Amino acid sequence: MVVKNLTTRHTQAFNLLRAMRILLLEDNDINRQLLSEYLIYLGYQVLGLADGCNLFQALSDFQPQLILLDLKLPGIDGYTILEQIQQSSDWHQVPVIVVSAFAFSADQQRAINLGARRYFVKPVKLPQLKQAIQEELNLGSA
Repeated sequence: MVVKNLTTRHTQAFNLLRAMRILLLEDNDINRQLLSEYLIYLGYQVLGLADGCNLFQALSDFQPQLILLDLKLPGIDGYTILEQIQQSSDWHQVPVIVVSAFAFSADQQRAINLGARRYFVKPVKLPQLKQAIQEELNLGSA
């Protein structure tokens, strides 16, 4: 009976994660692929974009519960994307976690001031990122 309850809880937690969608904006193909595969392995649905040019179309189509954002993107930088998300009545409540190579505290503070909930400097430690995502999505330790 205990094993069945644990299995049922594990299945329910996995199904909840499968319903969670993460939009990943990362211009580096390898980083985008590795992060996408890791998040999919954790049970999330992931849409990876190499730039923010079609951001609002992707938001509308994919309806993410969380955004992972690199700051250095071609065409439009991550700071501008943060500003646009915060100005959008439809998307300003979606948590944004920045994952960037910009390591200066001024960069981090600017991103937080523009609405980022968390800031990770690359190379990111995956267990810490996993925990932050779970906390932002109110999943506890699923």
